[in-house]
Amino acid sequence: MIEFWYEFGSTYSYPAAMRVERLAQQAGVAVEWRPFLLGPLLHDQQGLEDSPFNAFPVKGDYMWRDLQRICDQEGLALVHPSQFPRNGLLAARVAIVGLDAGWTPAFSRTVYQANFVDDRDISQAEVLAPLITAVGADPDQVLAAANSDPVKAQLKDHVRQARERGLFGAPSFITADGELFWGNDRLETALDWAVRHKNLEQA
Repeated sequence: MIEFWYEFGSTYSYPAAMRVERLAQQAGVAVEWRPFLLGPLLHDQQGLEDSPFNAFPVKGDYMWRDLQRICDQEGLALVHPSQFPRNGLLAARVAIVGLDAGWTPAFSRTVYQANFVDDRDISQAEVLAPLITAVGADPDQVLAAANSDPVKAQLKDHVRQARERGLFGAPSFITADGELFWGNDRLETALDWAVRHKNLEQA
């Protein structure tokens, strides 16, 4: 098992979300999707009020070129969003609503498509509503649930768990034995570790 911790405004979480289930299935590893908000961690840990890719332009320039290379390699479209980073709060709450019903992975992928391909404002309910419909859920019911106190509390708990477990970026992967891997380029390493750990337990 690996936990996949991701933030909808995170650039590198986009290719990770698009490939994590395929690679995990090939490795025989289950994936637990964990939407969270990275902003509170960046503020607490580094004093940042904005993405580090905006705060340090030379780093941002590299990141966008690097992301383009990754997306080209994976066959993924990429459009530089007209607003970056976008507010993923409502989308994260919706993703939490879908966890029990099982549509969170499919919904999350459509949100990344909307943000990093279609350049849609994923903070808006009217943008998310058709994405909810597309995964077979009722947008009115889901959006109402997303704005309920229990779901708000669950997202805050995800942020708390991320902070306590040492996360400082997205995407991040945590294996069943608590090992932390950061970055889209560490997905394969995380899966290899998870498989080795599972084999050791079964030996």
